[in-house]
Amino acid sequence: MEKAIQLKVRKDLDSLQQLKFIKLKGSLISKGYTEIIHIADQDEEFHINTFETAAENRNEVQQYIAAFIDSESLSGMICLK
Repeated sequence: MEKAIQLKVRKDLDSLQQLKFIKLKGSLISKGYTEIIHIADQDEEFHINTFETAAENRNEVQQYIAAFIDSESLSGMICLK
């Protein structure tokens, strides 16, 4: 069964933060966690990025994202929803 993961992303990322976020999305795809990431507006401050992953990968993916956000100093800009 597929499980959705959502990321809440600030719209006002600077160019370095945007590059880091693109790196995160690319690594999620290259690691086979998902094939496509959907982007929707939440409000004037945030986008919501949603993707499906296999249920057995859900915890692993969440841990990977949390570690990436921490290591790239993106907390406050990107968070798991």
